[in-house]
Amino acid sequence: MNEENHPKQFKRISRICIAMRASAIALLIVISLCLVTPALAANEDRYGYLKVQDVTIQLDNGTAAIHVNYAVDEGTRFIFFLLGKQDLKKKLLKILNYDEARIIRIDLSSADFIVDDAAFSYGNGIYWYPSHEFNVAIPNLTIHTPQVTRNFTMVKAFPAGMGFFASDNADAPSSHSIQPVYPEIRSR
Repeated sequence: MNEENHPKQFKRISRICIAMRASAIALLIVISLCLVTPALAANEDRYGYLKVQDVTIQLDNGTAAIHVNYAVDEGTRFIFFLLGKQDLKKKLLKILNYDEARIIRIDLSSADFIVDDAAFSYGNGIYWYPSHEFNVAIPNLTIHTPQVTRNFTMVKAFPAGMGFFASDNADAPSSHSIQPVYPEIRSR
């Protein structure tokens, strides 16, 4: 009987060895993926499968219109066609770090957002856009106001904030209500 059980034991042991080898290979693949993924995302301007190229913020009357250009890894494009862009929206909102941003338009290379009350109003058409931190480094950040444009390179934050006047100064006093101190200068 011992001779008859021997082939069965051999088959059982060989199955166990094959299963152990397969699990070792699977474990090796998982570990190598864990080690490679952070290396791929080591760029400061990268967040997962997104690589931010530039961000443009147009400020007007306390509202910020934000345009983001980015590149998506080629491997994930097919997934977007199958599953939609919900994860892309979440990642972009996380990158911008605005809690109340509304998505206006999104595709695989750019997106547009609106942030209401992004700037503080001091009345009379005077606004202050405070400093703001992003969750990745932005290679090219451009801030447009009705008066000035400021450009920054490789920043994770818009430093120090900036003041600006509204483009349509409806809140500002009109020049007709301001009386000149010297009436003779006004005639020039």
